[in-house]
Amino acid sequence: MPNFKFSYRYRDGANYKNHSFIIFNNPNCLILKDVEFSIHQKLIEDTWFYVDKWNLPDLHFDNWDNEIDHTWHEFESIALTDEAGGQDIEDFISAIKN
Repeated sequence: MPNFKFSYRYRDGANYKNHSFIIFNNPNCLILKDVEFSIHQKLIEDTWFYVDKWNLPDLHFDNWDNEIDHTWHEFESIALTDEAGGQDIEDFISAIKN
């Protein structure tokens, strides 16, 4: 049964980027299209989200410039993977809906 790979990044005001991903277990065999739809429903302008509200690791750089940096992260993709996961995707979808 494939799991889900959620890829995201932080892009600072100078366009430097930190990329990361989280592997979610998929014990109930959810469909990629449905998971992607649920994620897109909660994104800001179909791209951004706040990692603290989604309980994901923060990718901000150590050096912060109040004039150009921002607090949101960018959703890159969600894909099927055979990699082992941790948290269940259904728990993640529930958390972002609240």
